[in-house]
Amino acid sequence: MIFITAKFPVKPEDADRWPEISARFTEATRGEEGCLWFDWSRSLDDPNEYVLVEAFRDGDAGAAHVNSAHFTAAQAELPQHLAATPKIVSISIPQDDWSELGELAV
Repeated sequence: MIFITAKFPVKPEDADRWPEISARFTEATRGEEGCLWFDWSRSLDDPNEYVLVEAFRDGDAGAAHVNSAHFTAAQAELPQHLAATPKIVSISIPQDDWSELGELAV
């Protein structure tokens, strides 16, 4: 799978509305056949930063994502709400779901 984590520095005046601002993009991406997950969290240290954790089945699914109409729309719509360019880590890993954190087994 392609596993991606990205940090989005949102303008302070838009930070509380970011879930609403990114909703169409989020819903459309979650509906993609190859999307395994696409989850936003808000930083506990910086209320203007959102962290996106996403995964796609494989490179083909990742390519379909970045070539989709909703990705193109997000490229046009989302930057006006950002304070800086998002930072990203993207890697292919040989698994297709989350593993259990054995050190904190319940």
